Formats: sequence, C-alpha cells, structure tokens
Amino acid sequence: QVQLVESGGDLVQPGGSLRLSCAASGFSLDYWVIGWFRQAPGKEREGVSCISSSDGRTVYADSVKGRFTISRDNAKNIVYLQMNSLKPEDTAKYYCATDKDIGGSACLIRAMYYYWGVGTQVTVSS
Repeated sequence: QVQLVESGGDLVQPGGSLRLSCAASGFSLDYWVIGWFRQAPGKEREGVSCISSSDGRTVYADSVKGRFTISRDNAKNIVYLQMNSLKPEDTAKYYCATDKDIGGSACLIRAMYYYWGVGTQVTVSS
C-alpha cells in the first residue's frame, strides 16, 4: 500500500527557512516521481517542485526557483524540500504526491498524480 507522510511544517518568520520531509512507504522511490504541491486558502493546489527518483531530474515552479531545493534519499525513501528566504505568500498547506511515468515539467501538474499525503502546514508570518 502506497503511503506518503509529510512533516516539517511550522510557523516561521519572513526570510526564514524550513525543511519539509515526505516519507514514502509501500513502494520504492527508485522508479517513481515525487512532487511537492501547496494550497493556500481559497486558491488552487499548485505544483512547487518535483524530482525523478531514477535520474534525479528536478523541476521548480518559477515562484520558488532559487529559494527552494528538492532532494531525495532513496535509501531512506524520503524526499525533502528545503525552503529558504520564505515569504508570506509561501504560506500554504504543503502536500507531496507520487506516481510513475511523469515526464518533464508535467510533474508540476496536479492531475498527473494518484497518490497523495495529507499535508503539512507552513505559515510565514512575523
């Protein structure tokens, strides 16, 4: 049974940093794509970043390029999202998702994923 569990969300001041984790179980990360998404109140869920576990290829939304870094530890079956220089507009619930055979920037599209975690809240406020 595929299961994803996010953690690491917190309240942080603008300019601060957080590292989110997505722990996967029930499957091996080796051949799956992991995506991070976020949803703010009243807004659509949007793709933030994604990583191919087979070749390490990464994709970022323009809004987070240069500030967020996605990485994976296949041995631990965990994908991380390091978030630096956080802004109030980064406030959202962050979700990780996984599926196979997602190519290129399509990995930022919500509809490409079947399996989802329940999310972790990130609040950026002074």
